Amino acid sequence: MFWFEIIIVLLAIFIGARLKGIGLGVMGGLGLAILTFGFHVPPTSPPVDVLLIIMAVVTAVGILESAGGLRYLVILGEKIIRKHPRQITFIGPLVTYLFSFLAGTSHICYSILPVIAEVAKETGIRPERPLSVSVTAAQQAVTASPISAATAILVGLLSPYGIELADILKVCVPATLGGVIVATIIANKMGKELHEDPAYLKKVGLSQKGQERQDAINYPVVSTSAKRSVVLLMIGILLIVLFGSFKGLRPTWEVNREVVVMNMTVIIEIIMLATAALIVLLCGVKPTKIVKGHVFIAGIQAVIAIFGISWLGDTFFAQNTVQIMHIVQAYITAAPWQFSIFLFLLSVIVVSQAAAIRALVPLGISLGIPAVALVAMFPAVNGLFFIPNHPAILAAINFDRTGTTRIGKFILNHSFMVPGLVATTTAVLLGFGLIKLLF
Repeated sequence: MFWFEIIIVLLAIFIGARLKGIGLGVMGGLGLAILTFGFHVPPTSPPVDVLLIIMAVVTAVGILESAGGLRYLVILGEKIIRKHPRQITFIGPLVTYLFSFLAGTSHICYSILPVIAEVAKETGIRPERPLSVSVTAAQQAVTASPISAATAILVGLLSPYGIELADILKVCVPATLGGVIVATIIANKMGKELHEDPAYLKKVGLSQKGQERQDAINYPVVSTSAKRSVVLLMIGILLIVLFGSFKGLRPTWEVNREVVVMNMTVIIEIIMLATAALIVLLCGVKPTKIVKGHVFIAGIQAVIAIFGISWLGDTFFAQNTVQIMHIVQAYITAAPWQFSIFLFLLSVIVVSQAAAIRALVPLGISLGIPAVALVAMFPAVNGLFFIPNHPAILAAINFDRTGTTRIGKFILNHSFMVPGLVATTTAVLLGFGLIKLLF
């Protein structure tokens, strides 16, 4: 029975991932229906807290987009990048990392990538180098952002074991940044120089180095309300970090003569909703406009995807905990780091850091893996680059008019493989090093 059930789960994941969008969620629901009605597996409770966290964050960032705040951040990023064009391979990924960190989502990189591609081409730098690391950096930042869905889920799962938001940030921020920097150094040597690349020379019909220069950029006027929306979001993020770092600041109540401290997942939900409300009230945003934004639409798709697939995963693991532990416990107990491989592989399949965390971290806890080790392994869920079907990867390829950013003949030998593997591996290794120093 166990193997029939695992086949159903894997089929739901594979088919859902191929359908994309909300496909993962609805296929998770179908798999759950087969388990419950066909095999009489008792369903667990749906992951309500996880969904509420994602909805709160998506609402805040979606309203920021409607207020013009995301566009303002992109303009700031473009100015920084164009001010130092020769360092585009290093500055581009750092800017992308920062903006994804602030927004809690890698979707903001879509607006930065064309700028990076054009600046690289204008300065004669192979666009593949900054573009590949920038996409990687955007994904790495998700596992370091205090308002990303993946981080919020991890906080909720590990808080009963003494891990707070501050503990995750002090490990994952330097670890993922270190991973991006090492990946940038490696990527800076990727491929031939642009003026020596045969594919590029053939494409543009040049036999020697040629560069295009662009006239001065006239940036659009940014409204005061757009700037105000960014300030409000940053204040909200700062408050979340403060509450996560200093437990004494959180509201407390006395219940049955015991002092109860407000949970960080609830704090994130409240602050994000309050921040969204303030942006609406103080920045003149029309609520009807919010639901049409790219960030909001992508976020709601993530909610549905995680709703179905996480519920399916929870139900399967709860029913088969004994069998699963019997199969993998010997390996994981001897070398807990191997659990990061499972995290990586699942993120490749489901194309979602949050879904991978929600599905596997409870299993890791039940296997007895220390909570701090799970924090160190958090960046392992950044396997979204492995199969080149992620929207950010496809966008980067399309934006590179030189053709240097590409999917190889054998599919997996694409431009993002080396930076992605280097950044993720380095981040996990640094994570394990940091927990030894900090805990």
